[in-house]
Amino acid sequence: MAEITAAMVRDLREKTDAPMMECKKALAEAGGNMARAEEILRIKLGNKASKAASRITAEGVVAAYVSGDAKLGAIVEVNCETDFVAKNAEFIAFAGALAQLIATDGPADVAALSFLKLNDATVEDTRKALVGKIGENMTVRRFSRIVARGRLASYIHGGAKIGVIVDVVGGDDVLGKDLAMHIAASRPVALASDEVPAAVVQKERDIAAAKAAESGKPANIVEKMVEGAVQKFLKEITLLGQPFVKNDKQTVEQLLKARGASVAGFTLFVVGQGLERKKDDFAAEVMAQVGEAQHKAKEQARAS
Repeated sequence: MAEITAAMVRDLREKTDAPMMECKKALAEAGGNMARAEEILRIKLGNKASKAASRITAEGVVAAYVSGDAKLGAIVEVNCETDFVAKNAEFIAFAGALAQLIATDGPADVAALSFLKLNDATVEDTRKALVGKIGENMTVRRFSRIVARGRLASYIHGGAKIGVIVDVVGGDDVLGKDLAMHIAASRPVALASDEVPAAVVQKERDIAAAKAAESGKPANIVEKMVEGAVQKFLKEITLLGQPFVKNDKQTVEQLLKARGASVAGFTLFVVGQGLERKKDDFAAEVMAQVGEAQHKAKEQARAS
């Protein structure tokens, strides 16, 4: 068997970015043939990506891109399994590159995005290679591409867990940034009350009616109580109705009127919103690994 030197392992790692031990194993399997070892690693990395594909990806980052003239932008959520990987520089760079690619190429959906070229490979091949290198599943969950009616402003908050792009007509760049920060902090559901889904309004109306009915007051008073509760709720969840975070004496709608501006629309992404999150149980994981090792030892004992 050919001697596998530390220099050979280092060279292969530099070419493939694979973990050191994987490089050593591949070289041993290839009998020291560097080209064959690289091929083996590519196969293994692909398998690694496939094995990881079923694991929950509820962590991750939001990345945003806005063109120099503030007329074109995109926002994307890329998920992974753990917060540790969400802080990985290559993972973050991948998300940022995707945001720019989405803005410039305008794919129809995530499936179409996966076929686009990112540097010298497709987005999907780049994702798989990154999964193989990091050893953790990652998925492109969703994105939005925005062509501005006015000028776009973006804001990323909380370690890239919350991302916003807002389209502001009139005003200035400072107003745009302030509005993006407000949206990240207050998380409105819609721009105005007439854009809130009917099912959401009805659910709140039913809750308010149940509460008001317990008051024992006349029906006409109960009706007013319900309507008042619904209107208060709509102000709380709509951008125009919310108190501005930098001056709670003024609503966002009042701020915009004072500045001669309006909001054409906004996109807010919160990482993992609506996704099931993995519950880590380190002790159980260790015991499972111990059990697997014991099982393998018994099988080897029987075979011998």
